[in-house]
Amino acid sequence: MDAALANRLAATVRTADPDRYFATLFAPAAARPFLFALYAFNAEVARVAETVREPMLGAIRLEWWRETAEGAARAAPRNHDVARGLAALFATGKVVLADFEALIAARGFDTSPDRHADFAALENYVDATGGAVMRLAIRILGGDPALAREAALAYGLTGLLRSLPFHNARHKLYMPLDLLSAMHLTPEEFFVLRDDDRMDAVAHQVALRARNHFLEARKARPDTALATLLPAALVPLYLRRLGTRGDVPIHRRQMALLSAAMRKRL
Repeated sequence: MDAALANRLAATVRTADPDRYFATLFAPAAARPFLFALYAFNAEVARVAETVREPMLGAIRLEWWRETAEGAARAAPRNHDVARGLAALFATGKVVLADFEALIAARGFDTSPDRHADFAALENYVDATGGAVMRLAIRILGGDPALAREAALAYGLTGLLRSLPFHNARHKLYMPLDLLSAMHLTPEEFFVLRDDDRMDAVAHQVALRARNHFLEARKARPDTALATLLPAALVPLYLRRLGTRGDVPIHRRQMALLSAAMRKRL
């Protein structure tokens, strides 16, 4: 991959996904362009739901990205920086098209009217989206993809809690239906209620699951794959900030990533 393309992909990831951008700076220099290509692709498919309201339109855009990944895998990329980055990534032989197709298929949930029946369904979704990205990143660094699950679930569940206001505004439910039912909440109430103890209780239960996954992830010794897991080191910061105004400042995130990198563990 030429340096100009790598720099453009890095700039894209820095804007769209700063946590993964700064984590990637701790990866070996030769691998960074390929990680940026993966993360730029992920940012594109993840934000499809932010740009469409109809499931059909979402399906069309996701299909465009599936065809883009297919062309890149055949060394015939579209005239798009992410497509060219993917072509360079496929050329390394470290990833296969089927993984990207599965990730795109999992993202279909974001623009559908579907809902998660229980925590198992929610965690399967998180594992099939953020977990898949983390496994691919680990493969790029030559690590063990099995390291991804706990870190990805911790980071993914926390991310859903952080984005609750956005998802509620578009009436897209990610929280498990059985959890809402236990709190005597309907999805419609969940979308519109404010300052309700039941809402806090739902968030608290999901936060507990995220924290438990984080504690499990901390037991791992990721070695060469650490840079791909580093975003999960931000989970404690994000969980402490839930329910308060404002996000965690970028400099605090950078310090948390640096601390984890120096400890060589989350």
